[in-house]
Amino acid sequence: MSDDDPQPIRHAAALVAAAREILVLTGAGISAESGIPTFREAQTGLWAKFSPEDLATPEAFARHPERVWSWYQWRRALIARGGVNAGHRAIAQLGALRRVFVATQNVDGLHAAAGSRAIAELHGNIWRDRCGACDATVDHEVAEPDTQDPAYCRRCGAMMRPDVVWFGEMLPTEALQAAESALARADAVLVVGTSNRVYPAAALVDAAIESARPVIEINPRPTGVSHAVDVRIADSASSALPALVALLDEAPANG
Repeated sequence: MSDDDPQPIRHAAALVAAAREILVLTGAGISAESGIPTFREAQTGLWAKFSPEDLATPEAFARHPERVWSWYQWRRALIARGGVNAGHRAIAQLGALRRVFVATQNVDGLHAAAGSRAIAELHGNIWRDRCGACDATVDHEVAEPDTQDPAYCRRCGAMMRPDVVWFGEMLPTEALQAAESALARADAVLVVGTSNRVYPAAALVDAAIESARPVIEINPRPTGVSHAVDVRIADSASSALPALVALLDEAPANG
């Protein structure tokens, strides 16, 4: 559908109102509205001379663990400062009105912080560390941007690493399978703030379109799938999602 739809929010709300279960796919755009730089924009200041590939690979961590750890601590501090926004909160509110599953490419943990419960974090979670040897995990409670020394596993003593997906690594099987199962159950799909260029996560959007389920895209900029979705809302998540949920709140639940 083109951007010529005179009432895309109302059209989207009608599709969502008719759905029993909704899959919400989110990308960096929704968190950028909290002032959190996207992955490739996170190379500023002291980090401007490094590319993401210099900081987000197993090889980079093996060569320079202190550098990589410090970069992730800095990113955690940015996330803590930015916090949830109206888009995150609206998705959580939608979950109180309909059965909603969130599959996100973001590692910031902001969907859970906003109150969403059913979530697949396709690229991991920056607030969790994982042991490179025994896979034990531990959660962060606070961001410490000045801490450069990596943590060590309490179970086996090996070095911990951020529990995120680095270049060259596979997506976590459990999260990807959960997202695929949610897509199979979904009656409608919301695609929010993602460029739809990063695979295999983008394959979920392709599959949703091919399945003929209603697909609603919320993104200020057109993407490679904008021409194929049922409704395109050319607006920010923090503006469009609260408006959509407000309309849905007036509609009775389907089933």
